Amino acid sequence: MKTVVVIGGGITGLSAMYELQKWKIANQSDVRLVLVETSDCLGGKIRTVKQNGFIMEAGADSLVARKMESFPLIKELDLEKEVVYNATGRSFIYVDGEVKPIPEDAVFGIPASIESLAESTLVSAEGKVEALKDFYTKNETFTKNDSIGSFLEHFLGQELVEKQIAPVLSGVYSGKLSDLTIASTLPYLLDYKNEYGSIIKGLSANKQKFQGGDRKFLSFRNGLNSLIDALENQLNEVEILKNTKVMKIEQDHNRYQIVLHNQEIIEADYAVLSIPNTAAENLLDNQDLKNEFSGLKNSSLISVYFGFDLPDSLLPADGTGFITANTAELSCNACTWSSRKWEHTSKSGNLLVRLFYKSGHPSFASLKEMNEEELLQAALEDIRKSLKIKAQPTASEITKWTNTMPNYLITHPKSVAALEDKMANVYPGIILAGCSYYGVGIPDCIENGIDSAQKIIQMV
Repeated sequence: MKTVVVIGGGITGLSAMYELQKWKIANQSDVRLVLVETSDCLGGKIRTVKQNGFIMEAGADSLVARKMESFPLIKELDLEKEVVYNATGRSFIYVDGEVKPIPEDAVFGIPASIESLAESTLVSAEGKVEALKDFYTKNETFTKNDSIGSFLEHFLGQELVEKQIAPVLSGVYSGKLSDLTIASTLPYLLDYKNEYGSIIKGLSANKQKFQGGDRKFLSFRNGLNSLIDALENQLNEVEILKNTKVMKIEQDHNRYQIVLHNQEIIEADYAVLSIPNTAAENLLDNQDLKNEFSGLKNSSLISVYFGFDLPDSLLPADGTGFITANTAELSCNACTWSSRKWEHTSKSGNLLVRLFYKSGHPSFASLKEMNEEELLQAALEDIRKSLKIKAQPTASEITKWTNTMPNYLITHPKSVAALEDKMANVYPGIILAGCSYYGVGIPDCIENGIDSAQKIIQMV
């Protein structure tokens, strides 16, 4: 009997195991499937917290709807009636002591029309004129391996990028635009530039993909844990080991010994490591892989939720949150108005907000050393400055992700490719999976889990 072990019970590992189980049942295989998870629950960075009438997502808060359309997963799990979509609204940028709207007809802050550029209150007249060179400057050198920051500044100008685009994109991809590749962020922008001769024209011609309706993101009426619970309930052919830490992986001829914390050993023929790259590196502990793993970089994130006994109508009527443009003004990088964006998170209509603190912010060094009460007070000060709210919260939740948020630097694709090649030679039958390598969004992780399972299936 062959044994397949998936280490890590986040959405990538669960998707891989779900795909493996489907194959096992369809082929009536006697393969043994084992899922090992360190914590007492599955889900990884997906964790729903319910408190005083609020639903708070400690990790990711949604799935990109258009990406989920290619997966039958929601239907297979009978979750269609549980799906909810984001409410309408626009994002703001906090600058000079106030929140200013990002032009509505924009994609990640990038204008999708001349009108959008003209109406921006974030960019000067000179900056708008500079951005017009996008219409008459040809791309003669940029490829998808180049910096997204250099690409955007070359065609749209420095001011538009710094004041309107960078705050949005840096928030999404957790890094400086100069360090991120076009391929790992928005590869279609280069296609648009080459095909239409203009980034703005390309976005305008394809805006239905991004703004073709209000239902851009989806969640579930009882939180994203509904997806995790549904997957777990389906895994009837899988041995699920929770509260179980894998200490190391050792090669034993053509098989692997998965050594657990209680000294038990699982003999495996194949394994999927759906865990952070740092954890995978420690488990394998192979000098030949050190150089490849060292090319992968991570950052940290702190998330703070506040629920207030106040109506969320206190906030700008058409807004769903803001991004901080100037790190000297606030300690947070961004603030989502969760109760406005997701009506199911506050049944009473009271205000629920979520602040994000990233390790690239100058204040992060001191924030990460604070105890919980100190951190809550620092976050409340950001709320007072930005939203002018002085009330005390009735609910709160702090989540810390330490050195587990992947940064897709320019060298990332090359590092991953080198690591894959070396793994195939040194550890045949072991697959690296997860957001450390292949994409941070939940649909990206689901796709990667399915792909990882298919790689194993081809070898079984």
